[in-house]
Amino acid sequence: SANDAPMDLIDVQIKANLGKSGVYVLDTGTEALLARAWLADNARQSIAIQYFIWSTDNIGILAAEALLRAAQRGVRVRVIVDDLLIDAPDKSLLALSRHPNIEIRIYNPKVSVGVPLQTRLLNVLTRFRGVNQRMHNKVVVVDGKIAITGGRNMAAEYYDYNHEYNFRDRDVLMLGETVKTIQASFADYWNSDLTVNVEDRFNGWGLMKKNVNIDEKDIQKIYRDLHTYAKMPENFAPEVRAAINDVPTSFATLAQQIIWGQVDFISDRPGKNNRTLSLGGGGQATLELAKLVEKAKKSIVIQSPYLVLSDEAIELFRKCIARGVTVRINTNSLASTDNLQAFSGYRNQRKRLLNMGIHIYECKPQPDIQQKLMQNFPAAKGTPIFSLHAKTMVIDKEIVFIGTFNLDPRSENLNTEAGAIIHNSELARKINDLIEIDMAPGNSWDSAEDDPDQYSSFVKLNKVRLYQMMPIKPLL
Repeated sequence: SANDAPMDLIDVQIKANLGKSGVYVLDTGTEALLARAWLADNARQSIAIQYFIWSTDNIGILAAEALLRAAQRGVRVRVIVDDLLIDAPDKSLLALSRHPNIEIRIYNPKVSVGVPLQTRLLNVLTRFRGVNQRMHNKVVVVDGKIAITGGRNMAAEYYDYNHEYNFRDRDVLMLGETVKTIQASFADYWNSDLTVNVEDRFNGWGLMKKNVNIDEKDIQKIYRDLHTYAKMPENFAPEVRAAINDVPTSFATLAQQIIWGQVDFISDRPGKNNRTLSLGGGGQATLELAKLVEKAKKSIVIQSPYLVLSDEAIELFRKCIARGVTVRINTNSLASTDNLQAFSGYRNQRKRLLNMGIHIYECKPQPDIQQKLMQNFPAAKGTPIFSLHAKTMVIDKEIVFIGTFNLDPRSENLNTEAGAIIHNSELARKINDLIEIDMAPGNSWDSAEDDPDQYSSFVKLNKVRLYQMMPIKPLL
């Protein structure tokens, strides 16, 4: 069929570039959404997915329906979702996991899925590190040959579809050699003791598990409701559906833009490190990114939504600057941030970082670039706040990292992280230029000169001052 042609084209590309990895950067929410939707619709054998957040908003429901349709045509679907911020109804989770071709596992279920309130409170009191140790990886692997990783979770605000708040984010689509490493990483999580089948989270003895009853009639109704929801034009815009159907014709053009070369996929192991009580410990991703920083000769350009440097990270950058490397960082302003606790950590050290010689640019909540990046945004009342969520680092305009790692102690020591290190100067320069645009005066304030906090509300400023007094840095 016509729809099979691009999958065949992928095979041709991989065969023509044996031993190499192909990358294509998904820089806009629309592109990232179309890529995921098309892959789900065209998977032939398997879909493996890892997410930190899976919301039950419009995008989350449509994604679940797309996976159900894939399973119904015989594709094996495996999903791992972190326990902390999943908000799917218990019955929906159970109904999907009862499909013979779908398996859903929950990472480190101590606070949400199948956890009654009393157990949740007990876990927070007795397993504080465990509760705070989350799986922040975002990975999609289709048919073992094409993958996506980056900053985006499965929720409307990551694809420019939230009417109040949207994220500036970045993913990378990958083919070829590096996909094997991504598959191996997924398998490590899938088989980990920290990852538990959804069915095992319910209907146990005593007070430790929720009791949720679901029968075949309930299951079929949930499936029907999902399909009905996806067929309604107000839920799944016809122009988006048309764009997904157009992917086969546009894939030939996209194939020309895929860059082939060396790509290293880095990932923490499940559990991050061996610590059981303290909140430190580092991890594989932290180690690999520190090595990149140490190698820098001229310039480091970073985008990170949160900027809270540990003492080790400060020392790492201090040495860089001492040997003549220019360090520039694009992060959120108080006006654009979605996380006041994290911003409080940054506000406590901002002056120190600037005095060290780090150039910091804080994202505006309504930057000039917003319209260009959100061309396909559905008509909204007013202008949504635009917040930075991309996690990217460019070294010497030669190497680029795109992944899930935030520049903060949580990513360094607690959350498992993943991402792609791409050794390609053409792509590194391109991403460097995109970040330069994001740091330009129309899109960001210069932290050293503009006093960006003045553009935020008095209420927000007072809240952040309160957080600044709390001893919460290791958790940020």
